[in-house]
Amino acid sequence: MGTTLSYTEIELVQGLQARDEKLFGYLYDHYSPALYGVALKIVTDDASAGDVLQEVFIKIWKNIDRYDPSKGRLFTWMLNIARNTAIDSLRSKAHKLDQKVQDVTSANLMYEPQLAVHLSVDHLGLTKVIEGLPKDQRIIIDLAYFKGCTQEEIAKTLDIPLGTVKTRMRNAIMQLRILLKQL
Repeated sequence: MGTTLSYTEIELVQGLQARDEKLFGYLYDHYSPALYGVALKIVTDDASAGDVLQEVFIKIWKNIDRYDPSKGRLFTWMLNIARNTAIDSLRSKAHKLDQKVQDVTSANLMYEPQLAVHLSVDHLGLTKVIEGLPKDQRIIIDLAYFKGCTQEEIAKTLDIPLGTVKTRMRNAIMQLRILLKQL
C-alpha cells in the first residue's frame, strides 16, 4: 500500500511558502485535530470551533510569509493563530464576561484535567503540564488562554488587584517554560 509521508518543519514552511496544496493538505490532516481542540476549548461549541478552524487555516495559508522560525516553532505559531482567532470570534459575538466566565469558585472552572483541554489536544501533554502549576496560576491561565479574558477582566472576576493577576500570569508562564523544557 502507500507509504506515510512526513515532513520536517523546514519542509513544511518552504512548501507552504511555495503554495504547495498537497503539503497544505498534509498540514491540515496532521494538525487540524490539535488546532480544533484549542478552538473548541475557547468557543465551546462544535460549529463555532469548525468555523474558527477554517479561518485558522486560511490565515496560515495567507500569512505563512510572516512566520519567523527564530521566534518559535511552526506548531506554536499555528496554535497562537488558533487561540487568537477563537478569542476574536468570542469578542466579535460580543460575549459578556459573565458568559465567558461562569462561577469562578465552582469546581467546573477549577482546573480539572478531563474538562480543561479537549481530547484532541491532550496528546500535546498540555493537561499534565498545566496540572503542574499551583491552583491560583492554573485559574489565571485558564481564564486568559482558554476563556479569552483580559487581565483586567480576570482581576475583576477574581476580585484581586490587577498587579496580582500580572504577577501570577508571569510566574505561571515562567513555570510553564521550565515544565515544558523538562519534557
